[in-house]
Parts: sequence; structure tokens; C-alpha cells
Amino acid sequence: MRGEPAPRPVVVTRAESADGPLSRELKSLGLEVLSWPAVSVTASDSKALDEALARLTSFAWIVFASRHAVAAVLARQPKPPPQLRVAAVGRATALTLTQRGWPVHLTPEDADAAALIDAFAAQWRDRAPGVRVLYPASSRALPTIAAGLRELGAEVTQVEAYRTDAATLDVAECRAWIERGGLGAVTFASPSAVIELAQALGEQDFARLLDSAPPVAIGRTTARALAAHGRNATLAETATLHGLALATYRLMQERA
Repeated sequence: MRGEPAPRPVVVTRAESADGPLSRELKSLGLEVLSWPAVSVTASDSKALDEALARLTSFAWIVFASRHAVAAVLARQPKPPPQLRVAAVGRATALTLTQRGWPVHLTPEDADAAALIDAFAAQWRDRAPGVRVLYPASSRALPTIAAGLRELGAEVTQVEAYRTDAATLDVAECRAWIERGGLGAVTFASPSAVIELAQALGEQDFARLLDSAPPVAIGRTTARALAAHGRNATLAETATLHGLALATYRLMQERA
């Protein structure tokens, strides 16, 4: 029989409302949720994206690393050209595409950039270099995907599809919670959330937070961002919000 998780709130640092998808997943498991959105995601008025999509037929592949990128592209381009092949990082991103009628030709088993590059390396083993790839990305996208594809010989066009910025946190309220020490865990769904929460709180209070409430990361890239702050994170078995919620629930049971 499953034990009841400790009645301590779990912090959600993702860019979502108090009733967002991760919060709903956590609540469905009986966990209390505290919303600390460390980042905000907004649409980008990107002429570069518009120009790239205007010549989408000239690309062999398009790579989506998040559902935000999917939303930005599909708002402008509801249907893909028939010859275009589509790669998605993570099952959640792939599912968002297929639900909108876009085929997905490549999804690595592990939902991170390194796994995507490995999957492309296997895909292109017997192909000539020069494959043209469009990569609509966050304003803060790490260079891993574009650089990795270029090393494989692809011609990559990376354009900003949406903006990821720091959110406005009630830092005084966050510090009051840290002082009380009554938090159960802190969930991170992106490296940006790690960076911005540490910046908002300051390294000392960020360390105090994670001393009492261990971090849970959605994937290896996010876990590496926490490792840069000297923290080993509990890693979701699947890099989805559901997987993140389950990993948090299990951690809370262990700590109860």
C-alpha cells in the first residue's frame, strides 16, 4: 500500500499558473504545491522566424526542442510541407506535434540534446553532409543542438521562436519559506529555471533552499545546471511533466 506523502508543499519553478499542468500533476498525486515561477515564456516578434518559415520548403529537417517552439511555429505554419522531416526532443513535444497533425520522424529515447545528436548521427551515417536544418529555439537556447548538428555536417539555421526571461518573484515570501524550512522539494523543468531562481534568491539562500528541500529535475540538461551549483538532483525517469511529478512524489514518500 502506498504511504501518504509528507504534508509539505512542493515548489514549482516552471513558467505556469498555480493551476498549470505540472501543478495539476502534483496535486493529482496528493501533493501540496507552491508556485514560484522563476521564468516567463513569451511570444517573440521574430522576423528571422517568419523569414525562415517563408522558405520552409528549402529545409530537409526542422527540430523542435520544446512545446513552446511548436506553438510558435504552428501559429504561423499550421501544416508542414510534404517533404519536411520533423525531429522532436521528448515525448511531450512529439505528442504536441502529432496532436496538431504534424508527423514526427525522429524522437530520441532520452529527452535531451545529446540524445538527439546521437539519433541524428545514426540517421545520417550513410548520407552526404549539407543537410539543411531549421531549428526554432528559445532566446536562451544552449548551443548543444546547433553545434552538434553542424559537427555532423548539417547546415543549421537557428532562429528565435520565443523568449525565455526572468519572472518577477516575491523574493521576500520565498525567503520566509526558506527560513521556516517547511518545503518538501523543488521541481525544475529547465536549466533557465535553475539559473533564474538562483539569481533571484542569491547563492546563499538558493543553497539554503536546496539544503532543506531537495531538487527534482526533468532531464539531464536541467540536472547539469543544478550540478553547476553543487547539487545532485533526483532525475525523472521520463522527461515529461508526468515523469517529473512521479519522481517528486516518490522522493516525498522516501522523505516522509
